Amino acid sequence: MPVVVTSSIQGSLEAIDKDLKDVQERREKLIKGTRDAVTLCSKSIIAMHHGQLGEAAEMMGQAKAMLVEFRVHAGDDLYRYIAVAEQELVEAYVLRAVMEGSSQLPSMADLEVSGPSYLTGLLDCVGEIKRLVYDRMRSGNEKDAESLFAVMEDIYGAVYPFAVYDNIVAGLRKKLDVARMLIEDIRAVVTEEKRRKAMVDAIDGLEKRLPGGRGNI
Repeated sequence: MPVVVTSSIQGSLEAIDKDLKDVQERREKLIKGTRDAVTLCSKSIIAMHHGQLGEAAEMMGQAKAMLVEFRVHAGDDLYRYIAVAEQELVEAYVLRAVMEGSSQLPSMADLEVSGPSYLTGLLDCVGEIKRLVYDRMRSGNEKDAESLFAVMEDIYGAVYPFAVYDNIVAGLRKKLDVARMLIEDIRAVVTEEKRRKAMVDAIDGLEKRLPGGRGNI
């Protein structure tokens, strides 16, 4: 007696079709929604660099609220689609804490993000702190520049041990390498500025001690 294939598997196929349609719908919502969240975080970072902290906080709050909803849609199977948005959120909130001079950076629990997103977001923030260092140096605020540089080093040093998980956390090794290069660039600039300032101070002191120098006028 011939086996009626279609009737025996129809129930399974219908269940699979229903599941895949659900996944597809959730995926489309996440792709569009997380793009908006990433845009908000990016704009908030730009706003912070322009001193518009109030506007930045509002955009960051919107992005954080959006991610709460996205996690429901993502579940475990589509969580990878919100990873970039979480990473951007971490970068924005950590940058704000640094700019405000907070002694505590926001934790993974504070931001309600995954571990990998937290690690990569911290490393991305190193680049934004580099911009702050240059801004402080241009304005002649060497002490703040050195303090910010120390924060860059602290973040890198804290995250570096996780390099062993590069096969699990996508892009971690590359971000660590980029952060290290940024730190070395800033180290060279800060060191050169210290030498320049020491030379200027030495020349200034010498002029004051010489006969007819500024200190003897």
